[in-house]
Amino acid sequence: MRQHLLTLVAGALFGGGLAISGMMDPARVRGFLDLFGNWDPTLAFVMGGALAVMAIAWFLQKGMTHPFADAHWHLPGTRTLDRKLLGGSALFGIGWGLGGLCPGPAIASLGVNFGQVASFVLAMLVGMVGHRLLLERR
Repeated sequence: MRQHLLTLVAGALFGGGLAISGMMDPARVRGFLDLFGNWDPTLAFVMGGALAVMAIAWFLQKGMTHPFADAHWHLPGTRTLDRKLLGGSALFGIGWGLGGLCPGPAIASLGVNFGQVASFVLAMLVGMVGHRLLLERR
């Protein structure tokens, strides 16, 4: 029960942060990505703040034997840069630039702007399921 409550609080905090920071506004995101046009640098401060928080979290994690709400860590086991990682990163960036949303803000936006983001979220889910099905075929 405690873990579910922590998950709910973390999700609400994340969604609130996305809303307050402007990450749920596709026009602001596209303005941030428009380096050679009408560039909007405000999201650079959001990303800088996120990096600072994560740097502190990584530092604290090194001194902990297990996470606060679990028996052991669930960290990625590889640091390999391969075709799949680079291709997925490129697709993510293209989708982020064209749609002005990425998965977290898109799902959070469903509660505020359902009509405008539902098609984006549906396309995102179709892509995720399609990718999973292709991997299972191999």
